[in-house]
Amino acid sequence: MTEDLTGGQTVASEADTVSRETPLPRPERTRVIVIANQKGGVGKTTTTVNLAAALGLGGLSVLVVDADPQGNASTALGVDHRQGIRGTYETLMDGDDMAWHVQVSAETPGLTVLPSTIDLAAAELELVAVAGRERRLADALAGYLADHPVDYVLIDCPPSLGLLTLNALVAAAEIMIPIQCEYYALEGVSQLMRTIELVRGDLNPDLALSTVLLTMYDARTRLSAQVAEEVRRYFPEAALDTVIPRSVRIAEAPSYGRSVMTYHRESAGARAYAEAAAEIARRGAPTPQPEIRPART
Repeated sequence: MTEDLTGGQTVASEADTVSRETPLPRPERTRVIVIANQKGGVGKTTTTVNLAAALGLGGLSVLVVDADPQGNASTALGVDHRQGIRGTYETLMDGDDMAWHVQVSAETPGLTVLPSTIDLAAAELELVAVAGRERRLADALAGYLADHPVDYVLIDCPPSLGLLTLNALVAAAEIMIPIQCEYYALEGVSQLMRTIELVRGDLNPDLALSTVLLTMYDARTRLSAQVAEEVRRYFPEAALDTVIPRSVRIAEAPSYGRSVMTYHRESAGARAYAEAAAEIARRGAPTPQPEIRPART
């Protein structure tokens, strides 16, 4: 084992690296998960990118919808999103078929991305005047999945509760909230929960909070342990057992247009995201049916 700057965590030797051959259970139907938290800097995009790569390494097919005008998920997954590249904006505003703009990511097999460009920043204002503005992404995604089924759709949102995030909440069946292990960790979460309830009541009754992921965990500090305890008390069913440590490797990976899963597979951060992906996949796997044995005569 070697030392990594992850709050007392260690990284694995080559024999312990994330395996491309460990299959994850496939869900019965496509799981559409929106990763949201209007508080910035909590690891939304980092979580989207690395979970997508980890699920892909587990043999699952994944579509990442980049709904953040910053386009950081597109960058980290190595897809072209220069100004003029068509993607999420054209899908929402022009009614383009999503399949026209989805790109294949070289990160892992089975991973595709609907890219975002800076043009998407204008959509917050332009959508106000569009009929059915809250359902634009839901309708586009339903059309895409009818002909291009995948195991998972992960939607990365901007750090706000505007119309882009609202579109993502209406399009999804599940919501994942990344929460950083720092002061005021739950600040703003109550507002997000109120928004979820409004969306359930008016636009998407099937939306469920399925996952809470603790990020930036530093095992050297009491604060991280206290925040983890508080979050698990607040979200006893949704909080994952896995926590994501603070990691230099996780922070470095996007600058190379990579996820940490391929940039530094043996790091503690990659192992943590692999474990989180496995936990999410197990939660969504079909429940095994008990074996029925014939009665003895």
